[in-house]
Amino acid sequence: MAKQIGYAVVGLSDITLRAVLPAFTRAAENSRLVAIVADDRARAQAAAQEFRAAAYHYDEFRQCLQRDDVNAVYLLAPNSMHCDYAVEAARAGVHILCEKPMAVMADECRRMIRTTQTNRVKLMIGYRLQFHPAHAKALELLRGGAIGAPKTIGTTLTTRIEDPDDARLQRRLGGGSVYDLGVSCIHAARTLFATEPAQVMAMTARTSRRYGGDVDEGTVALIRFPDERLAHLHTSFGEEPTAIMRILGEDGWIRLHNAYLHDVPVTLEMVRRGQREELVFEPTDQFAAELSYFSSCILQDRPPEPSGIEGLQDVRLVEAIYRSARDGRPVTLPRLARPEAVPAAEPDVRRAMADRRQAG
Repeated sequence: MAKQIGYAVVGLSDITLRAVLPAFTRAAENSRLVAIVADDRARAQAAAQEFRAAAYHYDEFRQCLQRDDVNAVYLLAPNSMHCDYAVEAARAGVHILCEKPMAVMADECRRMIRTTQTNRVKLMIGYRLQFHPAHAKALELLRGGAIGAPKTIGTTLTTRIEDPDDARLQRRLGGGSVYDLGVSCIHAARTLFATEPAQVMAMTARTSRRYGGDVDEGTVALIRFPDERLAHLHTSFGEEPTAIMRILGEDGWIRLHNAYLHDVPVTLEMVRRGQREELVFEPTDQFAAELSYFSSCILQDRPPEPSGIEGLQDVRLVEAIYRSARDGRPVTLPRLARPEAVPAAEPDVRRAMADRRQAG
């Protein structure tokens, strides 16, 4: 295989144009943009001309996969399309980097995992928290016992979506505030607690006429983890944009301001036994680090993280949150063993982050 992995980027949202496509320039050591696949042919052609790639319509996805220089796809299409497009790519022998959430239903996640395993292609879910310096520092502090045993994690992640045609407001496209915003909070809580949730209780507020769509406008969920640990999350499509995560431990707490955001500075505040410390982390190109890492896993034949199993775990919890809100009662999650982390992944993540900083 060539030293560069050729990618077809599927889906042309604003973040694709602003962050993903430009990231290939900074990941050029082992990653190359080959094709752009979108639902709007004219828009795809305009982006392809700007970024020197080929343009395809969604209907031509199979044709795109047949290119010899397409080794991987980055799925950024609406959530409801993730499963079918991943399965199509896997059957063509093409590796898959899938934007979060992995899919809409847990059964779709299982199908994606089975198909990638059968066809011996790699599957990675694009959370990017492992490439976020502030989250990496919070995890380091937590595992080092800086605030004692963690007891509670709280997250508020909100934004405003006023375009009623936005895919995130359409149930048929896999929209909903927990699918779009909450899944990152869920993944962070699972990572920080290093265990799997046991039970969830949730309530949703329906989308108002002002915003259109047919999904929840906001959701509040309480999640119980083993050893009497709790996480609570608040997501919304109709409130002042906020991104805060707070970890409370026996001896102190850690709070991230602008948590989960990739293009603004993130402040980490820690209080332990009355002493306050503050660190500020400037933005890094997390998309370039993600592409570089996934390409290195393909080239070196190593399993990438977060894996499809991680994506499945999170989608199971999203489903449980919505089921609890619908039925008005707690939902107990069947036990699913937490997968073992790949030992080789962590050093490569740090190396990718360091390379990106040096390139900047």
